[in-house]
Amino acid sequence: MSVIELFEVTDKVDQTDLQLDTNGRLRHLLTMHGLDRQRITALLDEAETYLSNIGKPVVRSSALRGKTVANLFFEPSTRTRASFDLAATRLGADVLNLDVNTSSRKKGESILDTIYTLQAMQVDVIVVRDAQSGVPAYIARHVNDFVSILNAGESDVAHPTQALLDLLTIRLHKGEFQNLTVAIVGDIAHSRVARSASEALVTMGVKELRLISPESLAPAAGSVPPQAKILHNLDEGVRGADVVMALRIQRERIGNIDGIPGIDEYFANFGVSHERMNLAAPDAIVMHPGPMNRGIEIESSLAESPNSVICEQVRNGVAVRMAVLATVVKTLDSQ
Repeated sequence: MSVIELFEVTDKVDQTDLQLDTNGRLRHLLTMHGLDRQRITALLDEAETYLSNIGKPVVRSSALRGKTVANLFFEPSTRTRASFDLAATRLGADVLNLDVNTSSRKKGESILDTIYTLQAMQVDVIVVRDAQSGVPAYIARHVNDFVSILNAGESDVAHPTQALLDLLTIRLHKGEFQNLTVAIVGDIAHSRVARSASEALVTMGVKELRLISPESLAPAAGSVPPQAKILHNLDEGVRGADVVMALRIQRERIGNIDGIPGIDEYFANFGVSHERMNLAAPDAIVMHPGPMNRGIEIESSLAESPNSVICEQVRNGVAVRMAVLATVVKTLDSQ
């Protein structure tokens, strides 16, 4: 890049304030931190209106007719990018997908010049994924009042729409959150999914949240809610759990860290399997945000079992992103 751009993790309180307009309505979605139970519940309720069973006609709406949504992904994505694309299309929006390999940012253009170009094209919502922390908030601080920014995955910091679709999936199967024990297993240290899900689950009042990982992949102090119980023994972590979510090892973010177990050792000690699920509650559900490494963090046959709700998570992701898009556009239209 011709101009070096440095982004720092924005203070959570500042991000919380930045997400809302002067009337307290959701304008940007950058983080789960600071979103209260009432607002999260409203988004989940809205998302349920967009659900239909697989094999049935999808729900469509004209809520975004005349609007333009740009998907600005500077990091690989399958599920998130496709579901934002489908969500915007099903709401009637024009959708612009930018390819990082052919974008001017790769040629040295600053990210703000890219954003200003999209503003000039009258884009209403910009969906951003970036490997650098702080980018979505940085953009949100500089866009005009008629543009909304949605965080589609930020370094190892946040993935709010993934947290919302996970909440929706859990609620559809378990109802209220207050009596639930939720276990998240894997590379907690480098997982934006774990961070956003942890914040959301604590806000919704789960009875117990367990974060289970090898010691070398445990979360840093202050990176997850203090209510979370940090464990390094999978049997202890899944015992009696109502929800078990497996995470992959984030090798693209790790670098050289000593103590990361090999594949066989990892699966033996931290792989979510049928045998391990026998320790969980009899009606426990198995989740995974994808992409899955079968035979490493999850037993392949378990991912296909009746306990698995992994495909439902993908379906629910489209509905959640429809709800978020409809909500922020309503805020933009009311200004």
